[in-house]
Amino acid sequence: MELIRAGLATLLSTSGDVLPIVIFIGVFQVFVIRRPLRNLRRLLAGLAFTILGLGLFLVGLEQALFPLGRLMAQQLTDPAFLSGGAVGVVTDWRSYMWVYVFALAIGFATTIAEPALLAVAMKANETSGGAISVWGLRVAVAIGVAVGVSLGCFRIITGMPLQLFILVGYVLVVIQTIWAPRMIIPLAYDSGGVTTSTVTVPLVTALGLGLAETVPGRSPLLDGFGLVAFASLFPIIAVLSYAQLSALRDRIDTLRKKKNRIRAELISQEEN
Repeated sequence: MELIRAGLATLLSTSGDVLPIVIFIGVFQVFVIRRPLRNLRRLLAGLAFTILGLGLFLVGLEQALFPLGRLMAQQLTDPAFLSGGAVGVVTDWRSYMWVYVFALAIGFATTIAEPALLAVAMKANETSGGAISVWGLRVAVAIGVAVGVSLGCFRIITGMPLQLFILVGYVLVVIQTIWAPRMIIPLAYDSGGVTTSTVTVPLVTALGLGLAETVPGRSPLLDGFGLVAFASLFPIIAVLSYAQLSALRDRIDTLRKKKNRIRAELISQEEN
């Protein structure tokens, strides 16, 4: 019964959140565009499904994703697990290797499952005429998120300042932007935003808070947040690196073909 009450309360709250958007669009349609809405029944049905989906998603966050992320963080940072059953407080960052591995895995998996990233990758593939691979872009972004979340967990465990990592990361992005193919730069910057969506953010946030609550000497407020910033920054680095490596490979292939053609011409001239 409590779950049902919580679900109904969440649906009611979601309806109140969506209502201003509906009012704004309706006022704009009537007084600015001055045209009737087409397929009104379909729009109302879609609006109802949107409210229902958002409500159920929020309930799922509270009942499953947030507790799951915190539970995994608590289990992986349990001193008994870290020290193999010995009693004591573990402070060495090297003892948390399974945390880094879990962060890598969860960052990669959630990003691959991210619907916003899939939509962007499909549009990029369509717009580029197939030059940008759907899976290539998704894997590159997922690797970036995985590395970023793992590095963010390292920052929480060691207590190093967040601004240091972010500053160095964006300096690297600026340097990469100078040398990266122009076609990929806007897409790379957008890739950092689409990763922080419905699937990735809840688990990553819960993981960061769970780590900050269980690692000795860490504050959930000061150290628990910031993983989403890593998940937004490192995909930009990964996509730019992917584009640069692809351009380098194409350049090497072009040079190899040119050498093979010149060699074939020399052999033909010698035979003649």
